[in-house]
Amino acid sequence: MAARAERLRELHSGDLLVLPNAWDAASASTVVEAGFPVVATASAAVSAMLGYPDGEGAPWQEMFAAAGRIVRAVDVPVTVDAEAGYGMRPRELVDRLLHIGAVGCNLEDSDHRSGGLMEAGAHAEWLAAVRSAAADAGVPIVLNARVDAFLPSSGIAEPDRLAEAVRRGRLYRDAGVDCVYPIGVREPKDMAVLVRELSCPINGNTGELMDLATLRELGVARVSYGPRFYRAALAGLKTAVEDLKA
Repeated sequence: MAARAERLRELHSGDLLVLPNAWDAASASTVVEAGFPVVATASAAVSAMLGYPDGEGAPWQEMFAAAGRIVRAVDVPVTVDAEAGYGMRPRELVDRLLHIGAVGCNLEDSDHRSGGLMEAGAHAEWLAAVRSAAADAGVPIVLNARVDAFLPSSGIAEPDRLAEAVRRGRLYRDAGVDCVYPIGVREPKDMAVLVRELSCPINGNTGELMDLATLRELGVARVSYGPRFYRAALAGLKTAVEDLKA
C-alpha cells in the first residue's frame, strides 16, 4: 500500500493526471480497462447510488463499504472522496481508509453540520493531524484538500472568493497536503492565480472555458470529474428505457 501511495503521489508531478470518477466496482473496472492509472471515487455519485443525498447524507459505513468494493475490483491506486471526514478523528479516518485499501482521499472544508465553511485554521490543524496519522501508520496517504470558497454554499461573496481560496489553500498546503482542490473555479484567470500563488499541485475541473488542454497549459496537475459520468450514465439509461417504453 505504501508503494501505491507513492505511485499516486508521483503521478501529480508528471503529465496531467486525469481522473474520470467512479461510483461502484463496475464503473471502476471500466476506468481501469480504458487505461487510466488511478481510480477516484465521487461522493455525490456514490451517495446517490446508495440512495442518499450528497454532503455526508449517507452513513459513513455505507460510503466506506462502497469504496472498499471499488478497491477490491481494481489493481491500481484508489483515492476516496471522504467528504469532510464524517466527524472522525484523524487516526480513525486514516485507519478506516487503510482498512479498505485506499491510498488517497479528498477532504473538503464545507461544514455540513453548521453550513458555510469550516474555520480555516482549525481545518488546517486537522489536516496536519491526518498527515501525521498517515505517517505513523506507515502509508503516506495522498491528501487532496478541497477548498470550497467558490461554491455558493460557502457564503463568501463572489468578489472575495479568489482571495479566500488562496488564503485557505496556503494554510492547507502548509499543513502538509499533497494537492489543493479549489472546486468551482470557472475562469482561467482565477485558476492561473491559484496555480501561481499556491505553488503546489492543483486539482481542477473542465468547464465551458477550461478544457484539458487549457488546464494543462495553466499548470494544473490533476483533473477530476466528480459525478459527471455517473449522471451521463443515468441519462443514457433514461433515454434507453424511454425509447423502450415508446
